[in-house]
Amino acid sequence: MQHGIKMSQKTTAEDPLKTDFLIRLAPFIAGIRAYHHHSVKGLETLPEGGLILAANHSLASYDIALLMAAVYEQTNRIPRALIDRLFFKVPGLGPLMESLGSREGTHENAVSMLKNGEIIVVAPGGMREALRPSREKYKIMWSRRKGFVKLAVESGVPIVLAACPAADDIYEVAPSYITAWAYKTLKIPLFFARGFGFSPIPKPTTLTHLVSEPLYPPNKSDDPQEMARCVSEFQKQVVERMERLMKEAVKQTIEKEA
Repeated sequence: MQHGIKMSQKTTAEDPLKTDFLIRLAPFIAGIRAYHHHSVKGLETLPEGGLILAANHSLASYDIALLMAAVYEQTNRIPRALIDRLFFKVPGLGPLMESLGSREGTHENAVSMLKNGEIIVVAPGGMREALRPSREKYKIMWSRRKGFVKLAVESGVPIVLAACPAADDIYEVAPSYITAWAYKTLKIPLFFARGFGFSPIPKPTTLTHLVSEPLYPPNKSDDPQEMARCVSEFQKQVVERMERLMKEAVKQTIEKEA
């Protein structure tokens, strides 16, 4: 199967986001998608208008970029990732990510993009989820992550989930107290991992994203206590759905390999 991003007639030199995304990343991402035999199931249920696309976070991380490329290829809509502020603490890295269409993960940026009817991509588990050892693979760490859920309630947009547990098999991540200490104390993603053999080359793991139906939030409330209750209940619904989706994806992978 060939993967690639087709140029749209709407893409022009005056549209820097599309130009940068397509010209700079398309050939590279197409190659990675082919390497991993990447596919996405369920994108036909993606609704129109602003929405939050929430995915699990692997150490490799680029599996989310593959998902974004597939979204554009099938819908002609370019999703934009909200990235950790850690990127902007490294000289030059933040502006580079912005030039490729990402935005710093601030509340203001997210609200603005959703009002414009855009798809924003988040990985609620963040770097903590990405750094977890392989003995904890296929798990999400969303139980305390309510920011993206609150954003959905406040903005009145749906959350769509994308699960790709196999991304945790790209690298073997060793458990280490140093990893936990470095991130908790210094916010530095220090880890010990290996890919193909004992090299940093990614394993050619087959990657498939399962995409959920849209999860629509309850109406927001002007009462702080009622609003907090709505967010908590919706967050529980989202987490439970994502956990089921992850298990479903693992099951499908096992059945396919059997």
